[in-house]
Amino acid sequence: MRTIKLYDTTLRDGTQAEGINFSSEDKLLIAKKLDDLGIHYIEGGWPGSNPKDIEFFACVKRLNLKRSRIAAFGSTRRAGTAVAQDANVIMLRQADTPVVTIFGKSWMLHVTDVLRTTPEENLNMIRDSVRYFKKLGKEVIYDAEHFFDGYLDNSDYALKTLSAATEGGADTIVLCDTNGGTLPMRLAVIVDEVQQKVAIPLGIHSHNDAGMGVANALVAVAHGAVHVQGTINGYGERCGNANLVSIIPNLVLKMNIPCIEKNKLATLVELSRYVDEIANMAPDSRAPYVGSSAFAHKGGVHADAVLKNPRGYEHVHPNTVGNARRILVSELAGKSSMFMKASEMRLGLKKDHPALKAVLGIVKRLESEGYEFEAAEGSFKLLVEKALKRHTPFFDLEGFRVSVEKRRDGQLISEATIKVKVGELFEHTAAEGDGPVNALDNALRKALLPFYPAIADVQLVDYKVRVLNVRAGTAAKVRVLIESKDREAMWGTVGVSENIIEASWQALVDSVEYKLLKDKVRPHPIRK
Repeated sequence: MRTIKLYDTTLRDGTQAEGINFSSEDKLLIAKKLDDLGIHYIEGGWPGSNPKDIEFFACVKRLNLKRSRIAAFGSTRRAGTAVAQDANVIMLRQADTPVVTIFGKSWMLHVTDVLRTTPEENLNMIRDSVRYFKKLGKEVIYDAEHFFDGYLDNSDYALKTLSAATEGGADTIVLCDTNGGTLPMRLAVIVDEVQQKVAIPLGIHSHNDAGMGVANALVAVAHGAVHVQGTINGYGERCGNANLVSIIPNLVLKMNIPCIEKNKLATLVELSRYVDEIANMAPDSRAPYVGSSAFAHKGGVHADAVLKNPRGYEHVHPNTVGNARRILVSELAGKSSMFMKASEMRLGLKKDHPALKAVLGIVKRLESEGYEFEAAEGSFKLLVEKALKRHTPFFDLEGFRVSVEKRRDGQLISEATIKVKVGELFEHTAAEGDGPVNALDNALRKALLPFYPAIADVQLVDYKVRVLNVRAGTAAKVRVLIESKDREAMWGTVGVSENIIEASWQALVDSVEYKLLKDKVRPHPIRK
């Protein structure tokens, strides 16, 4: 059975994405995760470009990676420069990696307009650079930059550049769709033609500018490529690189090519989110395989079909890649959606329980008023508990006041006072905050902490406001979504009102009550 070598360039190509900047320590952490997954090659960076990459190559040796080989990336020697004296080549050599990846020009436009050298000198640059590192005992991967554009412009010369790399002793030649504009049908034809002319293993490096990064990688494999380059989550310059998080399960599950151990697929969601976290990027909820919406079902017909046979609307089982099925609650839901959601929350309801129909009616009514429960599962669970008449409020609001003062010096002061009743006891307190909602949140916590210490663990991690009827101007109804977490879980709650403070209050109360419900805290009528 044919095997495919995976080459990750997140630490080099991925850092060229807008908004991404990894420290050396970040890169070491990611390299360890890639090694755990079983990636064959990790491209650590371009040692001639910045001090961080030099530091990475010095430190990565201490990781004692078990599966991955580290590659240093750089260009061919400069025109008119002896290879051993070229500054870029010297830095590549000093990186002291077992693998060196050299890129060179395949497109005559780049030879004449960018390098401003002769076609023959460009071939010498490729041949000399590859041969130099082979003599040093390195595994050499040659990246044929802009190959597909170059081939369409002048196929004879593009093939000569590959011949130069072959003559230099390259172990693998990678055909690069650097501009990301090649369509799979054309790429397949070119790969087939190159296969007839090049005897050494071929690889593919595709960008996503036409939305074809993953497709082009898979097509290249189907036409004989045995080496695939990409990045985690598709990070990369402009529209990004081919996404390894999509490529890997497609190779293993769809093409039956064991590029990694099959049981490692279940770590893909964790890896994807881990890299997002280090990059300080919000995870793409719609990412294939690993996104939170990848196996989310909203329509009632879909949910009913999934209940009967998940294969009806899921191309693979979510657990295969470490994901989970989610049933979304909305006005599009049916009884099956309600039942599956209740089962997911372990509410112990049968499919014919009358409360499910009642909950469905309430959800449809509330969503027509502007509520949204897809991202507010905390509020939804409280809604079900109330419909089942199993919910006892943890406190009653007697009243609150929120004020915002702008002083002469420009300083803004937000303060909230609140009075709540827990059992027969009252608590009246005040707190300041960065804004009115923060002040209200602080005051509520301050009032309830003596009764319910568990809420000290709750952190508000996201706060979103959506104007629902923009034509109403400042009198518009707004929806507030709050995301909260503790040490174990994360949950969303929702509030809707023409008054943003009231909408926020609804979401805040649900957040606190969901926490106490989740932790099985009993309503506490007596303060200790």
